[in-house]
Amino acid sequence: MYLSQLFIPVTKDLPAEAKIKSHQLMLRTGMIKQSSAGIYSWLPLGFKVMKKIEQIVREEQNAIDAQEMLMPTIQSSEIWKESGRYDDYGEEMLRIKDRQGREMLYGPTNEELITDVFRSSIKSYKSLPQILYHIQWKFRDEIRPRFGVMRCKEFYMKDAYSFDLTENEAKKSYNKMFFSYLKTFERLGLKAIPMAADTGPIGGDLSHEFIILAETGESQIYADKRIFQLDLSKYESTESSLSQMRKDFSNFYSATDEKFDETKFNESVEKNNQIRTKGIEVGHIFYFGDKYSKPMNCLIDDKSGKKISVKMGSYGIGVSRLVGAAIEANYNNDVMQWPKSISPFDVVIIPSINKNNKDNLQKAEKIYQELKKQNIDVLLDDVDENMSNKFKKHDLIGIPFQIIVGSKSEENKFEFKELNSKSELLSLENIKSKLKE
Repeated sequence: MYLSQLFIPVTKDLPAEAKIKSHQLMLRTGMIKQSSAGIYSWLPLGFKVMKKIEQIVREEQNAIDAQEMLMPTIQSSEIWKESGRYDDYGEEMLRIKDRQGREMLYGPTNEELITDVFRSSIKSYKSLPQILYHIQWKFRDEIRPRFGVMRCKEFYMKDAYSFDLTENEAKKSYNKMFFSYLKTFERLGLKAIPMAADTGPIGGDLSHEFIILAETGESQIYADKRIFQLDLSKYESTESSLSQMRKDFSNFYSATDEKFDETKFNESVEKNNQIRTKGIEVGHIFYFGDKYSKPMNCLIDDKSGKKISVKMGSYGIGVSRLVGAAIEANYNNDVMQWPKSISPFDVVIIPSINKNNKDNLQKAEKIYQELKKQNIDVLLDDVDENMSNKFKKHDLIGIPFQIIVGSKSEENKFEFKELNSKSELLSLENIKSKLKE
C-alpha cells in the first residue's frame, strides 16, 4: 500500500476529549472516528489491527476444538424472561420494539440465545462436550462511555459457551479455555494475568479475569510477581497437564479489588514479590453450572436415560478493546510499537524525496515490489514531506520495522531499523531474511 492512497487522516493536535493514550493515538492516527457517544466507525488502519487480533483469537479457539458460529445482534426478550435476567440486567440493556410491538433487545451477551440454540438441537449426553463460539458486535448502554474503545457502548467481542454433562467435565472445558486465553494473549504480545474475580451479572461461582498491567487500567490488582515466570510452553492440551496448569497458577496470589484480601495477600506473598497496581481486563471466563439451562429447561438424557440440566460456562474476549489495550501496553514517549503479530503493516519504507530528484523514491518502489513478492505486508511512504515529519508520523503509527532510503544508503544497502533500536545498513536480501524471521 502507498501511503498517499491509504485512508489515514492523521492529525497533529491532541484531541481534547481523549484522556488516555490509546484514545488519543487512535484518534490522531485515524484508526477510529466517533459517530456518537461511545459508538465509533473503525477506519482502515484500526480495522486492520482489529481483524488481525480477531484471527489470532479465532485460531486459538479452533485449536481447542471450539466451533465457530454466528448469532444475531438483535434478540427476543422472551428467552431473557425465561432465564429471569430481562428485568434484572438493568439499564445497560438497550430495549426496543419491532413494528408488531414485540419486545426485542440489542444483545449485551448471549447466554440465553446460545442456550436456546443448544436445547433445540442436542438431546443426548453422547453429543457432549460441546464448545460453541462466535465473534460479533455487542451493545451495552454505558451511562458514561469514556476512554475510546476501552469503555464504549458498541464493541466487538468473542464469546464462547461450553456444554457438559457433569460439573467435573465442565471444569475440564473451563481449563481448556483458561489455557487458550493465555496462549491467545501471548501471541498478541501481551502478558495477561488470570485473576479470581466476581461473576457479576453473568452469574456462577467460578470466574477469572485476564488482566494486563497498565497505569490507565480501571481494575486495581494485587498479585505475586512470580506468576509472570510461569512458562506456558511446558503445558500440553491434555487433561492432566491443563489441570496442573490451573494448580500452578493458583499457587500464586492474584486478585482484583473485589476479591482482594489484605491479610491473605501479606501472609502468602513476600513484600519483594508483591505487585499492587492497575490493569485492564481483556478477557473473562465463567463457570455457572445450570444457571441458564435449568430455568430454560435445557435438558439432556444422561447414560441412565434421566433428563438433567446441562452444565455450562461462558468465555469472553474483548476483541475491539484489545486494540486499545495493546496501545496502552506498548505506547511510550509518543512512540507506538505494535506487537509484530497485530501490526497494521509488517514494515514501512521511508524514502527521502526531493522534487528535483526521484532516485530514492524509485529505489523505494523497487524494494516495495520485492517485498510484496515475498508476501510481506509493506507500506511505502511516497508522500513529499521532510524526513523529520515522516519519522514523527511513523513513530506515532507504530509499524515495528522501517527501511530508510536516504543519505546513509549505499548502492545496494539501506538503513533498516526496529522502532526504539539503532539502524543498520543491510542488503535487501538480509532485510527480507530479517522480516521473514
